[in-house]
Amino acid sequence: MKFGDILRNLINDREITQRRLASDLNIAPSTLGNYIQDSREPDFQTLKDIANYFNVTVDYLIDNRSPYTKSRNEEEILRIYRSLSPEQQDLYLEQGKLLLRHSLKENVKSSKSTSQNCDKVG
Repeated sequence: MKFGDILRNLINDREITQRRLASDLNIAPSTLGNYIQDSREPDFQTLKDIANYFNVTVDYLIDNRSPYTKSRNEEEILRIYRSLSPEQQDLYLEQGKLLLRHSLKENVKSSKSTSQNCDKVG
């Protein structure tokens, strides 16, 4: 996917106007239009500004991979994990897996309950 298509999709997904984005990025609307039409490429700083604006990586803007940057929570989890000994990392990972399994079981129970309630109504 081309840069202009990726940018257009981000604009549409966020439901903002091109004029608003251009204003927020402090660039001319015609310049933004040229980016979207792939008749002009942004400089590095503008590319970084666009990535920050949409909370995506520059890599995503360039080649449509790995769209989102890590959240603060993800960064904190990674920081904690890296500070642990290998044995502690194994325990941390196992606890995460247990939490995920528990969450999935709760979601299944909730779905079954909702489905049963719908069956009673219908």
